[in-house]
Amino acid sequence: MLNKNLSDSSGTFSFRQVDVFSSRPLRGNPLAVVLGADCFPEQKMLAFANWMNLSETTFLLRPVNPQADYRVRIFTPFSELPFAGHPTLGSCHAWLASTDLSEERDIIQECGAGLVRIRRDGDRLAFAGPPLIRTGIVEGDVLARIKRGLGLSDADIVAAHWVDNGPGWLAILLKDREAALALKPDFAVIAGIRVGIVAPVESGETDFEVRAFSAAGFEDPVTGSLNAGIAQWLITTGIAPPSYTARQGTVLGREGTVYVTRDGHDIWIGGNVVTCIEGQVFLERL
Repeated sequence: MLNKNLSDSSGTFSFRQVDVFSSRPLRGNPLAVVLGADCFPEQKMLAFANWMNLSETTFLLRPVNPQADYRVRIFTPFSELPFAGHPTLGSCHAWLASTDLSEERDIIQECGAGLVRIRRDGDRLAFAGPPLIRTGIVEGDVLARIKRGLGLSDADIVAAHWVDNGPGWLAILLKDREAALALKPDFAVIAGIRVGIVAPVESGETDFEVRAFSAAGFEDPVTGSLNAGIAQWLITTGIAPPSYTARQGTVLGREGTVYVTRDGHDIWIGGNVVTCIEGQVFLERL
């Protein structure tokens, strides 16, 4: 459970800003985490997330499900999400830093999508990808709109598939890394659709290049939920091996690295997390 000293009756809450999917600060995807947020009013959660203006801000609370170690609520600047990948790893990192958990076991996170297992793997954390709630070939009208918005032709696309595990992602497989990095999306055309791009890398320290174009009109630096959905698609169809690494954020000047491993029926999405900022939120001043 969360340390009881993380919040108090005066409305002061412990706060961390962490960098996810990178071992080097400022190279991954930032996440704001408010700990011990049980007394944080719901209407101010969205207001605080909007003010932080990061892709996601999370609030850690006592679990409702007795199997869970903690509960998390995940907010973009505009709405709440049932699940997201980099907030899962970043929230777990912050929770571990606030507890004295010494036993080696899976950590259970409760969120809008249910229970998510997280494990420690050396210096990294990894979550078990939740089941896909939407799969299958992308509809022709949707694909036509995406091709128009990304400047793609039929010859550029190897395959397209829904890989939605909560946020609503679909994925486009391109021929090579160069094609993926060259994309200049017209967000006005693809507005409302979450589009992931994946392409094999010929040689180097990583196996795939990934890009994520959000429904709100920006490119996400490193995206755990998208990588989880892509992994379930590519590994089960034999396009990718059971274990691989993906690079994301290159165009944005980031160096996000996602470690993917299939273990039995589970696909684990792992990465490093580092704390960049520690402080307090004074709710009575909000």
